[in-house]
Amino acid sequence: MKNLVIRALTGIVYIALIVGGILGGPQTYTLLFAVVTAATLWEFASNVNHHTGASVNRLINTMAGVFLFVAMAGFCSDFVAPKAFIPYLVSLIYLLVSELYLRADNPLRNWSLAFASQLYIALPLSTLSVLAFSFDSQSGHTYYNWVLPLSVFIFLWANDTGAYCFGSLLSRYFPARLFPRISPKKSWVGSIGGGVLTLGVAAILWHFFPLAMPVRHSGLLGGFSPEGQTLVGWLGLGLTVCVFGTWGDLVESLFKRQLGIKDSGTLLPGHGGLLDRFDSSLLAIPAAVLYLYTLSF
Repeated sequence: MKNLVIRALTGIVYIALIVGGILGGPQTYTLLFAVVTAATLWEFASNVNHHTGASVNRLINTMAGVFLFVAMAGFCSDFVAPKAFIPYLVSLIYLLVSELYLRADNPLRNWSLAFASQLYIALPLSTLSVLAFSFDSQSGHTYYNWVLPLSVFIFLWANDTGAYCFGSLLSRYFPARLFPRISPKKSWVGSIGGGVLTLGVAAILWHFFPLAMPVRHSGLLGGFSPEGQTLVGWLGLGLTVCVFGTWGDLVESLFKRQLGIKDSGTLLPGHGGLLDRFDSSLLAIPAAVLYLYTLSF
């Protein structure tokens, strides 16, 4: 009972921080996810260093990811020029060159894990800014658009809730497992239930925020249409986040299984580490960007 209370309280605080950080404006959004990027990268490097014998430079690797996120947020908000990415490039060069002097037993392992964390964590979280800032071609200004980044997390939470509820109620009657080799508890009926609830939430968001989603892109940041996005467009976004969020969860499960650990960390009591909480978003965020600015018209 005590563990359940701790888990519930941690979940409430976590959701409140995400919602508050996104709704608070571009400054709080950038600060929140810069911290998330830093903590998640540090957690990843700590795990691989401890369980694989690697010696990834946690400080430089973490700073590189933060540089990337802040530079992307500044660039997408039209606040800084592309040269803001220079510190990130310098950090990557340092990670490569430093191995020449450290005399590590396996520098290739250090390189591969450091750059894997940049691709797996830093880059996906940075692409959230592509959703958070939208260019209005009519006014010629870039605006902070909190609806799209928040909707990604709402879809992920809806998917988790639906999967848990449907799986708990119906998995005894429909026991087929989604991916038993990686996550024995995930069932097909739970995944379908999560998708159904996500589609329902997408319809609600479309009703209240029909103009929040761009229907055609104009460069990287997109542009708004006076008519707004259709219901089908919102349902497509919800389904995209649902599918890729489930894959993101499975990818992190595979990561932990390979390392032989149950949780990625202990920062969040009852929930594990930050990587455990943001695993779904690491695939869902870039998938949402691809959907909105490549597949959605």
